[in-house]
Amino acid sequence: MIILIAPENDIPNEIEMLHQLFQEGLACYHLRKPGKNDNQLLSYLNDIDSAYHNRIVVHQCHELINDFNLKGIHFKEQTRKNHGDHLDAYLKNLNLLHKTISASFHDPEDLETCPFQFDYHLLSPVFSSISKEGYKGRGFDVEAINKTIIGLGGIVPETIAPTLKLGYMGIAVLGGVWNSKQPLERFKQIKETYQNNTKT
Repeated sequence: MIILIAPENDIPNEIEMLHQLFQEGLACYHLRKPGKNDNQLLSYLNDIDSAYHNRIVVHQCHELINDFNLKGIHFKEQTRKNHGDHLDAYLKNLNLLHKTISASFHDPEDLETCPFQFDYHLLSPVFSSISKEGYKGRGFDVEAINKTIIGLGGIVPETIAPTLKLGYMGIAVLGGVWNSKQPLERFKQIKETYQNNTKT
């Protein structure tokens, strides 16, 4: 599983580039735009060809899943903690049939003991972050945790094999693609390297 997380701040030709990434096989795009309000997020989604909406997971404004054919919703760590034991009640207002529910974690123990059954979990930082300065990698080994865990933090072609060896069942990329001079070409490299390392 390869997840691409949206650049926090809009970049030139972002939607056009995103369409090209979808055409190249991007299957899961996490729409994380903390600086956008609900209307701006709605506008962003409307700019994306509806044929690709079922590959998009929203990090905020979860109720958009009631109006768009999205892939799922994601909880950032603080939002997940804020809901505490009342997550089920919150989800009742959302149309989540056949949709994914995922969440972010920064501590393997917190992830392992979390009582809610998420479809998958983002754990970071595995390696030192490319998009966040001073965010040092912690090399979490998750082989002993019986949950679907996706590694985030410092993911580039060279760190894919080491990430998978630590027990991760997929990778999530942000700066490794968007900080590249040629994001599309970098995504292709990451995808090819991932596939080569997951062949059985």
